[in-house]
Amino acid sequence: MAKNKIVLAYSGGLDTSIILKWLKETYDAEIIAFTADIGQKEELDGLEAKALATGASKVYIDDLREEFAKDFIYPMFQAGAMYEGQYLLGTSIARPLIAKRMVEIARAEGAMAIAHGATGKGNDQVRFELAAAGLAPEIQVIAPWRLSEFRDRFPGRAEMIAYAEEHGIPVTASAAKSYSMDRNLLHISYESGVLEDPWYDASGEESKDMYLLSVSPEDAPDQPEYLELEFEQGNCVGLNGQRLDPLGVMEKLNELGGKHGIGRVDMVENRFVGMKSRGVYETPGGTILFTAHRKMESLTMDREVMNLRDSLITRYSTLVYNGFWFAPERLALQALVTESQKNVTGTVRVKLYKGNIIGAGVKSPVSLYNPDIATMEADPTEAYDQGDATGFIRLNALRLKVSSGVEQNSK
Repeated sequence: MAKNKIVLAYSGGLDTSIILKWLKETYDAEIIAFTADIGQKEELDGLEAKALATGASKVYIDDLREEFAKDFIYPMFQAGAMYEGQYLLGTSIARPLIAKRMVEIARAEGAMAIAHGATGKGNDQVRFELAAAGLAPEIQVIAPWRLSEFRDRFPGRAEMIAYAEEHGIPVTASAAKSYSMDRNLLHISYESGVLEDPWYDASGEESKDMYLLSVSPEDAPDQPEYLELEFEQGNCVGLNGQRLDPLGVMEKLNELGGKHGIGRVDMVENRFVGMKSRGVYETPGGTILFTAHRKMESLTMDREVMNLRDSLITRYSTLVYNGFWFAPERLALQALVTESQKNVTGTVRVKLYKGNIIGAGVKSPVSLYNPDIATMEADPTEAYDQGDATGFIRLNALRLKVSSGVEQNSK
């Protein structure tokens, strides 16, 4: 009989390397290692050879960067999503894409299960498994860190390192690590280690070498740089007159944002599993795109449509953060967002300077701004009669007067 197959989300780090070997022994299964190229850069070097040397029967390393930018980052940014007012959801939005491809591979390979190395304390376990449930409920999910037999075998990093040495697993790790990081096209996140102390200054000199995507604002150029972003129906399609696809936009914005020290965030957030955690994020290109998109909307989006969409930002962001990307409610919200973006077309000019994104102009062929109406001089269109404001104010003041009168009489 053919062996069972398990598709493992594999990064090549200590945890997933140990898990690969452990799964193979524990389940007597063929392990198919899968790595999604979503912008990790040099972290992908040598992964295939490492996975095969560790015991994988087959390795997939799939370039998903274009799909990530077009079908995940861009729709999320159209929604104005920002979790708890600070986090641009760089890790959250990558997980459903990874899970989607794992499910596709599992079905193609006839695998019994997919597996991941997310811990039982974090959000990623939820994101992977909710995505899998929404796409392929028939496929089993194995989460070793939630299994007592795995935790008993590996109570700490020292035991994992010893196991790797014993089995000749090619990993580079030490018993002490100051932080962990996760990188993709949208951002890099840093957490754990020294960052678990919320009083620790992650912007200080001792943490300067931690950052990979951006210079500190203090070290950014002393001269500002102007950038023009072209939008069509809520999506950025070009920079400085050059037409670019979503992947090209993200790569160029990351370069420019990093150069000018843009996009660093240090926050304590609320995990879905119930605890607070401290994370430091670099999102240079995403921060520029988010800001420019909002400026484009300010010129072209109807007020009440914007108010409606904005009233859903917290809900939408929480759905993404908690792993409900493939849930019917997120899809329904996305349909509303898509409709709201149909006239978000034009050009935004911004100035990048020492960590700041400064608005420097906006224009659109479908602008809702009419200078003839907004002018403080005589309105040549006669579209607005200032005298009409008297009745408008009187009607809006009525309930306030009634309420105030009731309060006065009750004293």
